[in-house]
Amino acid sequence: MVVSVTIQHLFKYRLEFVANTHFQKYPSKGEKFVVRVDTLEHNRDAARGIEYWRRIAVCANVIPSILRTINVLNEQNFLLEEEAWLNFHKPEFHLRSSNITWSKYAHIWEESTFRPSHENPKWTVLEQHGVVEVKAFGAFGRVLELFAQRFLQSGVRRGLRIMDDLLQERESQAYLPQDNVS
Repeated sequence: MVVSVTIQHLFKYRLEFVANTHFQKYPSKGEKFVVRVDTLEHNRDAARGIEYWRRIAVCANVIPSILRTINVLNEQNFLLEEEAWLNFHKPEFHLRSSNITWSKYAHIWEESTFRPSHENPKWTVLEQHGVVEVKAFGAFGRVLELFAQRFLQSGVRRGLRIMDDLLQERESQAYLPQDNVS
């Protein structure tokens, strides 16, 4: 069986500001499960107007200890690969992430697309879809999927709250008067 989560969210900020803020989102006080994010690749194709990132998120393993009695689930960290494309010509910011850890046993992925709102082009609409499919462990795999679905749903809510708070904080800092240094 496959479980999924789909959301739509409006940020009342410009696309580029939202995209740049995304890269400052983790690690943060609001998300204790993301240990660090390492950028493996970052380049910009000026001719095509596309900026690209490939990153690895190192996350704490959230599987309850009782379920970690299955040796393969007893990993300290969980790795996710994220790819991101900021297209200045379209304009659009697209993210795709998937699990590296346990990829033989489960497929966990998420796609997010950020676009200017039709209602107000100074705002950004996020459409996000995430899927968890456990390919092993028989009926026990279904238990893992249900756990992952609950965690994914709460993670999406936390991620949106972190983004909203960080956007607000960055906007207020942008308007602070700068000290003149003589």
